Amino acid sequence: MSCTTATLHQAAPATLSRSAMTLFAAAAAITFSASAAAPTPLYRHYQEAFALAPVTLTIVFAAYVFSLLTALLTIGSLSDYIGRRPVIFAALLLNMAAQALFITADSATTLIAARILQGFATGAAITTLGATVLDTDRRRGPLINSITAFAGLAIGALGAGALTAFAPDPAQLVYAILFAISAAFAALLWLMPETAAGKPGALASLRPQIHVPAPAWPVLIQVTPVNIAAWALGGFNLSLMPALVRAATGLTSPFIGAAVAGAVMGTAAIAVLAMRNRTADQAFTAGAPVLAFGVAAILAAMHLQNAGAMLAGASVAGFGFGAAFSGLFRKLLPTAAPTERAGLLSAFYVQSYLAFAIPAILAGLAAPKIGLTLTATIYGAAVILLAVTSLAVLRVSRPRVAA
Repeated sequence: MSCTTATLHQAAPATLSRSAMTLFAAAAAITFSASAAAPTPLYRHYQEAFALAPVTLTIVFAAYVFSLLTALLTIGSLSDYIGRRPVIFAALLLNMAAQALFITADSATTLIAARILQGFATGAAITTLGATVLDTDRRRGPLINSITAFAGLAIGALGAGALTAFAPDPAQLVYAILFAISAAFAALLWLMPETAAGKPGALASLRPQIHVPAPAWPVLIQVTPVNIAAWALGGFNLSLMPALVRAATGLTSPFIGAAVAGAVMGTAAIAVLAMRNRTADQAFTAGAPVLAFGVAAILAAMHLQNAGAMLAGASVAGFGFGAAFSGLFRKLLPTAAPTERAGLLSAFYVQSYLAFAIPAILAGLAAPKIGLTLTATIYGAAVILLAVTSLAVLRVSRPRVAA
């Protein structure tokens, strides 16, 4: 590891312009997110091939989330100390190892192991690649970083859904493509100059720093319900949505379920772009009710057994997700001093990713007992209630916070 780190720290040929480096980092970040969404259309295949219960599928999904969270809280800032290139290279190698495990998967245990590797790789990569984007393009960097995850999740779900529906051996082909793309980025990395000088304190940086500054608490209380709602929707979307589409409509094509799942993340990316010139409050107050309306539309379409209407509802819900996330993130960050932002971000990530995983696990436990349709109805109602609650809290607390 030390030999690899030292080698990567050697001066790379300065053949990439700053704009090319920004493109490299953004495309690599999208690839990691796409890799995370790629198993979603294949869950039905795994369920049938390995005789998996719905809760097992959500555990496979949750393994990724908890591993990613572990990486964010431990090595999320490591590239500030040892440089961007070593961390990116290690993350790419881990992602390639995860794809190799997926290709050879023969049980739930293998799938969980692959997701753990993939989650840790993604957690290491997204903060480092995001920092690289900011290193090379400070003006557009925040906007680029806001859309890469959503864009990657949409591309991964739709791309894997298309391959699962129309290509031979999708359980191998999907991951072989992602393995090849990751390998190409690892090769291109040698052309990328280092953008972080590094500094002492790498070992100390591995200690998680979770701290909510006093000025941040009122805003955090405002945004928590809709943040939980948004990420809970995201977790259900990437773990159980294709199964729900199949159960509700009777349509068996993996691409249809993947299209509904991809629509949520695709329109979330569009919303971030659409709201970039709006204030944080405007984005937040627009996104929360749109999120609630979209989820209600999904539930109505589910009971009508209409896949097209489910796709439309997912598109609306995704737009609300993206708008609300854009607003709440911009509302929250300015409440902390620069020296307190890492701790606040850690707390925010813990909240977000726990909301991403735990409700989906509970849904997986409930589905075999009460049915997936009823589970989705209760789940959706909770998401709607949380989104509306955030608006009510904002309305009640706005005069006090403004003062």
